[in-house]
Amino acid sequence: MIDGLTFRDHQKIPQKRLKGKHTVKNEKQKLVTIGGGSGHFSLLSGLRDLGEIDISAVVSMADSGGSTGRLRDELGILPPGDVLKCILALSPYRDIARKIFLKRFVKDRRLKGHNAGNMLITMLSQYTGSFPSGISALAEILDVQSTILPVTTDRVTLVAELTDGTRIYGQTAIDIPQGSQRERIQDVFLVPHYSDSISVYPPVIEAIESAHHIVIGPGDLFTSIIPNLIVPGVKEALLKTNATISYVINIMTKFGETHQFKSQDFVKTIEESLQRRFDGIIYNTRKPGVKILAQYAKQKAEFVTVDETDKWWGNRNMYGADILHVSGGIIRHNSKNLASLIKQILLRDN
Repeated sequence: MIDGLTFRDHQKIPQKRLKGKHTVKNEKQKLVTIGGGSGHFSLLSGLRDLGEIDISAVVSMADSGGSTGRLRDELGILPPGDVLKCILALSPYRDIARKIFLKRFVKDRRLKGHNAGNMLITMLSQYTGSFPSGISALAEILDVQSTILPVTTDRVTLVAELTDGTRIYGQTAIDIPQGSQRERIQDVFLVPHYSDSISVYPPVIEAIESAHHIVIGPGDLFTSIIPNLIVPGVKEALLKTNATISYVINIMTKFGETHQFKSQDFVKTIEESLQRRFDGIIYNTRKPGVKILAQYAKQKAEFVTVDETDKWWGNRNMYGADILHVSGGIIRHNSKNLASLIKQILLRDN
């Protein structure tokens, strides 16, 4: 038993020293997270409370839905939605801040549907002259001690190519399929809006180079995770880093993105994109109840099981624990348990 987490007896965290950078005495562990959406929010919400790590959160800039999409289209700004989730997750005032900054306007015609946080990031970015400065300003307001980095400051559109050759444009269209049938996604790529190329935001490379550990996920595979990894420069930095890299496998599959995926499919897809293996795999071991699984089955979503005895996993370190959270009919990662598990990995990694 480690911090309330029970590990399978034959799959305990290895005692051996793993590859990667090691801290000197009294130096904080430098942790980089890569993701987007609600999965990234869950992860960061737990990590915030650890206190012994220096967090840099790298966030996808492919979001195109809701308030974020409207602001992007109307004002030509970078999408603030996923960045806002990270700021709120990492703020010591998270609970009250969520109530205020996620509150949507209803009275004014132009403001209707936008939330206060997205509007504030937009205004701060325009006033300071840059999107990263706007992020830093709101983070300062909410006493966030970590660093939040957009993976790129170029405006982009995410495009998915299906197995039948069809192309779907925009994160929202990819995320929410039309109809009950859709071909599998075989590739995703980014299209720049105003230039011939896309560049990584330089501080992202600096964070990866100085990291002791990197955690990718959890999150929607093709719309939250891979959009970060296909920004030119990110994969190259991850290939060169001395940090250990772990991947948090999703608890459920998602129709339109990972329909009928097995645990190995998630890992293979990202590893093929990165052209390298993960050092560690983090996964949930507790199956949700029958009733909620039946509700998810109506959406063609299935529980992702991991057989850690399968020889396919090879020399990847397997970290399985009960990191399940179910509330309001929604299955999520348990923020506290996931963070505690990562803390143990960091301690063994050091």
